[in-house]
Amino acid sequence: MRKSLAPSQCSPANGAFKSPFLNAPKRPRECRERNSKLKDTGGGGPSPPKLSASEYEMMITKILTRPFKIPIENYIPEHTTRCLGMKRPPARRSLHDPYACNALVLFTPQELSEHDKLKADQGKAQVHVVVDPLLGNILRPHQREGVRFMYECVTGKRGDFQGCIMADEMGLGKTLQCITLLWTLLRQSPDCKPEINKAVIVCPSSLVKNWYKEFGKWLGCRVNCLSIDGGSKEQTTKQLEQFMANQSARQGTPVLIISYETFRLYAGILNNSEVGAVLCDEGHRLKNCENLTYQALMGLKTKRRVLLSGTPIQNDLTEYYSLLHFVNPGMLGSSNEFRRQFENPILRGQDANSTESEREKATERLQELSALVNRCMIRRTSSLLTKYLPIKFEMVVCVKMTDVQTELYKSFLQSDSIRRSVLEKSEVKASLTALSNITALKKLCNHPDLVYEKIKERAEGFEEAYKILPANYSAKEVRPEFGGKLMVLDCMLASIKMNTNDKIVLVSNYTQTLDLFEKLCRKRGYGYVRLDGTMTIKKRGKVVDEFNKPDSKEFIFMLSSKAGGCGLNLIGANRLVMFDPDWNPANDEQAMARVWRDGQKKPCFIYRLLATGSIEEKIFQRQTHKKALSNTVVDNDEDGQRHFTQDDLKDLFRLDEATISDTHSIFKCKRCVNAIQVKLPPEDSDCTSDLAHWYHCANNKGIPDDILSKSWDITKCVSFVFHHRSNSAVVEQQIAEQKRLDAAKGGKKKEEEDDEEDVVEASDEDKENDDDDGSEPDDGKDEDFVL
Repeated sequence: MRKSLAPSQCSPANGAFKSPFLNAPKRPRECRERNSKLKDTGGGGPSPPKLSASEYEMMITKILTRPFKIPIENYIPEHTTRCLGMKRPPARRSLHDPYACNALVLFTPQELSEHDKLKADQGKAQVHVVVDPLLGNILRPHQREGVRFMYECVTGKRGDFQGCIMADEMGLGKTLQCITLLWTLLRQSPDCKPEINKAVIVCPSSLVKNWYKEFGKWLGCRVNCLSIDGGSKEQTTKQLEQFMANQSARQGTPVLIISYETFRLYAGILNNSEVGAVLCDEGHRLKNCENLTYQALMGLKTKRRVLLSGTPIQNDLTEYYSLLHFVNPGMLGSSNEFRRQFENPILRGQDANSTESEREKATERLQELSALVNRCMIRRTSSLLTKYLPIKFEMVVCVKMTDVQTELYKSFLQSDSIRRSVLEKSEVKASLTALSNITALKKLCNHPDLVYEKIKERAEGFEEAYKILPANYSAKEVRPEFGGKLMVLDCMLASIKMNTNDKIVLVSNYTQTLDLFEKLCRKRGYGYVRLDGTMTIKKRGKVVDEFNKPDSKEFIFMLSSKAGGCGLNLIGANRLVMFDPDWNPANDEQAMARVWRDGQKKPCFIYRLLATGSIEEKIFQRQTHKKALSNTVVDNDEDGQRHFTQDDLKDLFRLDEATISDTHSIFKCKRCVNAIQVKLPPEDSDCTSDLAHWYHCANNKGIPDDILSKSWDITKCVSFVFHHRSNSAVVEQQIAEQKRLDAAKGGKKKEEEDDEEDVVEASDEDKENDDDDGSEPDDGKDEDFVL
């Protein structure tokens, strides 16, 4: 039998079987071997050379000692011996691009030839001064011109002076122009550094917060302002001392906003060190060289003085001289020299009784004065606003007094005490008693309630007045029927409330009149808000902002012209009633400009109420005389109307019961025959023109406002109305469009008439033909016609 050769059957020599796989060497896996090699070599390339520590250090040293190579391609180095790392002076260039679209460039350096550039010191080269585009892009054309004018004045580019007067009328954006000027001076100059390091803005106390808000509105957080508005004396002193002590080129708070009263109190601190510029808002507050505020501001150490006033002439040329002397001392000489050389000849030429030679001399001196003043004063009228604002209608409404008012008025004039103090032909100046009597007479024109206490006391002028009042008369509850102007106002308010969604501003010079308005509003249930001298400065801004909201419930805003007539924006209303006139025309103009301002969307209606034939018309005539003086001197209007003589203006205490308008009678109007206007005003006239060039209405036909027209019909108190509108570009377009439509309608109507004639002729011919056929006319109805 064959022996098996299986390993298990084969027995080795020693007798024990051993597997051939137990001691066989293991073959390593190729993948693991390949991965280990990659880890050792860092890839599939050759392994790095092994360096010793000394060789490695030598290699790094060699890298660090390579020559420096500029990483900029095609760089051409300058031929200079200066070492790398020294700070080179920065290239002198303007803060903003002067060649950008719509850039407002205030200064352009002189262009140099290539030869002069080689010799010029590049470290002293002048650059462009460009207004920050943040402001430059929102300025209107007239505002850009105003900023450029003021910059040239305060930097001495227009002559040997550094002060100017911004005399634009209300609403033209004087605040924005001045903010632009100050921001430019604080940031740049032709010498690549700020022109000034700090500025002081002085304004009425009611406008301190308004200026602060305007800086925030236009510049945001780019500039910090210090507004002194209330606070303790210690806190105010500390703030002002810190502001004046900081003289660094870049200040954290470079603008101080302070009121006239506070400036006068802390003049000792503010006049210690130099400031870059001072800006005085409502600058007509400085019309008297002798008052303490004027003297305190004159002590401020600065040459750059900017004065803002929409009414630089309010009463006489002496006040005008005071403003000019403040901004540029010595420009017009002393006050006596100014009075002798300019004021006296100009005033003589303005009088209605002046001779031809006096008028010629006045014109000559006026031209000489204008040539001097126009170098440092810029003046634009509100006619520029017609491009941007809706139309405005102004109406001067003469209202007859009631029988009770008329009798009280005559009793006052005929009283012995009034005759002694006022009507005597004496050269002695009116005493304080006479002035108080004038005020009483003005209040009587508003309503008998305003003088009721004096009537009860039988005060001077009202000794017999108690006999005139009705037996049941009481001032506790307002009765509009006893006052002519209040009757008209009551009727107008009711019509506005029921027929429109307009709001209205009521303005008066007396808080007693505002009290009367409040009684009337409570009686009729009107929502109202009141701003007078008793309201704190902080609260005024909140009240105005709330009234201007479209969803505000207040229908009436009552305003004291003495307390808040300046600087407020009441664009929430589009109607304003000036209930009584002031001696100073600037006060009335300031108050009447509250609604027709930037942001107004509705047509505006301005009403000025005057008691017919009374002292109010005489005051209004005095205003016209002062305004004519302002137009002649400030606006260079040599054709100003000479309506009133000096004797006319002194004749205040006379009541003309027969006239429908004493002012219209004095005009000796050639456009009216028997108080009826037969000739229209000049085509180029508007509400800024002389009153003689307005529309004159002795009845309510042609009145542009339905509210006033209806009130005239209802009350029967209105006797005469002067009215005109702003020269609005929008209105001109509307009128032109209406004319075009009327012409088109007229042509179309003519064509239709011609067609009708042709149809009639054709029908006649057909009828003749039918008759010839012998047919009878059809008297029956057409069966196809359906009613």
